[in-house]
Amino acid sequence: MDTRTRGPSDDGGIEGEELRSFLERVRAALSLEDLESVRVALLGRRGLLSEKLRALGALPPSERAARGERLNGFRREFESALADRRRALEESASEGRLRAAAVDVTLPGRGRRPGSVHPLSRAIDDILRIFQARGFVPVDGPEIEDEEHNFTALNIPPEHPARALHDTFYVPGGRLLRTHTSPVQIRSLEDEGPPLRVLAVGRVYRRDADVTHMPMFHQVEGLWVDEGVSFAVLKGLLTDALQEFFARELPVRFRPSYFPFTEPSAEVDVGCVFCDGKGCRVCKGSGWLEVLGSGLVHPALYRRLGIDPARWSGLAFGLGVERLTMLRDRVSDIRYFYDNDLRFLRSPRGESYVCD
Repeated sequence: MDTRTRGPSDDGGIEGEELRSFLERVRAALSLEDLESVRVALLGRRGLLSEKLRALGALPPSERAARGERLNGFRREFESALADRRRALEESASEGRLRAAAVDVTLPGRGRRPGSVHPLSRAIDDILRIFQARGFVPVDGPEIEDEEHNFTALNIPPEHPARALHDTFYVPGGRLLRTHTSPVQIRSLEDEGPPLRVLAVGRVYRRDADVTHMPMFHQVEGLWVDEGVSFAVLKGLLTDALQEFFARELPVRFRPSYFPFTEPSAEVDVGCVFCDGKGCRVCKGSGWLEVLGSGLVHPALYRRLGIDPARWSGLAFGLGVERLTMLRDRVSDIRYFYDNDLRFLRSPRGESYVCD
């Protein structure tokens, strides 16, 4: 018989050797991709065995059945070997993935760093603690204000530059985002009247943005109205509070200034915390740093609210939380407070971002 027509089980047959070489290729496959290429080469639409099965129709009926049985027998043998090899390769791949993902339980864990209080929140807590110990009660008010409480009631005239669009955020309805927390003090006087000792803490808004200013920042303002409140009381209060906040015996001075809602008014400076008063670039060689504004409540505010200025007197002061925190913690750029950089937020006193 012609060897070209001998089946896969015919010993020494060329066709049988050719088909059985696919079994060797299956056993030698090193990956599922290799295995699939062998399958396609034999059983694909144009594969060798598929072509041979299609050619059965050209054989005489007497040969067709026997040859078809041999070819289908080989197909079953090939598919069984294919399934065994695929199973072995999948198990090997799974074991490889497990080895790659293995965890040495004897190694120390990564751990989780605990959260911390934001530097501004920490400063606000310190300020509240300091002034509450001196009898001040925290109060709050609306952040969207009217011009009456934000300006007029505070003796700020219509032509004052603080009312201009370049300084204040106005919103529809003739209202505005409060530019300071002083309106809270006015509302407290309206609602309670003297005597009172309140501390207004909250966000305020102004059209300003650079390394030391933000369009939104935090302010603390204190108001103490009672009989016999004097400038000496103001000086003693703020000197003690500032030295406690900075935890140092800093020199404190009061410079004459002007604010529409206080008379007399004073800017308050502390000795430079960076050079101990010797003069540096932060204090511009003066040895002093401005930290807040203060004064005695203007009598016009009392008269507007129907309060007798002959009987009642009061002190007021206001400070920016960001500025005080930047000075105490030596932060060189106000924007660090709002960048959400964990390197900065995890630093107890902003050591990675200190001024020179």
